[in-house]
Amino acid sequence: MSLSNPITINSQNLRDIMSEWSFFCDIRHAIHQLPELGFEEFETSKLIAELLTTWGYTVHQGLAKTGIVATLKIGDGGKTIGLRADMDALPIIENTGKSYQSHINGRFHGCGHDGHSTILLACAKQLAKTKNFNGTVNLIFQPAEELLCGGRIMLEDGLFDQFPCDVIFAMHNMPRLNTGEFYFKTGAIMASSDTIHIHIKGVGSHGAMPEYGIDATLVACHIAIALQSIVSRNVSPLDQAVITVGQLTSGNAPNVVNDSALLKLSVRTLSSSVRQNVLKRIEEVVNFQAQSFGATAEIEHVNGCPPAVNGDDATAFAIKVAQNLVGVDKVHTDIAPLMGSEDFAFMLEANPNGNYCFVGNGGGEGACMVHNPAYDFNDEIIAPAAAYFCGLVENYLKD
Repeated sequence: MSLSNPITINSQNLRDIMSEWSFFCDIRHAIHQLPELGFEEFETSKLIAELLTTWGYTVHQGLAKTGIVATLKIGDGGKTIGLRADMDALPIIENTGKSYQSHINGRFHGCGHDGHSTILLACAKQLAKTKNFNGTVNLIFQPAEELLCGGRIMLEDGLFDQFPCDVIFAMHNMPRLNTGEFYFKTGAIMASSDTIHIHIKGVGSHGAMPEYGIDATLVACHIAIALQSIVSRNVSPLDQAVITVGQLTSGNAPNVVNDSALLKLSVRTLSSSVRQNVLKRIEEVVNFQAQSFGATAEIEHVNGCPPAVNGDDATAFAIKVAQNLVGVDKVHTDIAPLMGSEDFAFMLEANPNGNYCFVGNGGGEGACMVHNPAYDFNDEIIAPAAAYFCGLVENYLKD
């Protein structure tokens, strides 16, 4: 991506989107009231497709079941840009007390994906109105981000084969960061995520006669402790990794040597090389620990997502666009990476020429974090975030 041309911002975009702010709030609240889980976003997808069709986009549905790609080509420019938003909700009971609170008990837009979809829709409407670019924009509405696989499945279904993108961008709201300000990081900004289940098989016995058994519970405890040595002894102190044993289950009675146990792990890293090393060491530690007790262990890799790694050029470009929109003082260019995960990482892995950033959701230090039952997306950030997306398109797809 060339940065030789000066970055410009069309302030009219922000004014136009602000003039329709209540319209976009209504869309966000409608999506919020009918939250849908991953791969079940049928009504959300239908609403989005209808709006995009009305605004003149060519709408393709069906990637990853409920995913949408909307395309708008203006002029004869040969470059393409992709903008992505997620659509799915969480299996959480909402406790915000808002007038537009979820109508479906146990389902809740507790991460702001209703807001992300609305931001991209606001951008879509403005781009269709102004047509101030020369090339092709692909708007990607992705399902099942919370399952950390919707992005991967869209790719497997041919996302970039059918809709090539020279560069791709996405964003996420973040509570406790300043409202409407932008936060960037070159390189890894979000961690990889691997969920691992370890099934341990021993030999059952009476609790008073352990010598006749192989205690799977004891094996599980030793494995849980040994796993903690991986980060401290196999990962450089200059790298970052987390291995969390979130569940250890075994048996139902106090007087039984259990013949089986289950460990459930969450593993996070900020580089692919560290990730592969940690996963390799987990397999070795688990198997040799089990063998040392005469037990066996089966390792089940339930799911995995790579780290989200931003491209250098795309990040520099995005920073310039944001600075020209909101000012240098409201754009933060080297935030610390988060050990949480984001499956836009799959798209960045497939096309490293891209950027993922955060936009502040506000609320200060006491604000509810995402995935909290009391969290709520801040509608005030719809306009600046949508104008930022417009700025990316208009500057990348210049004549």
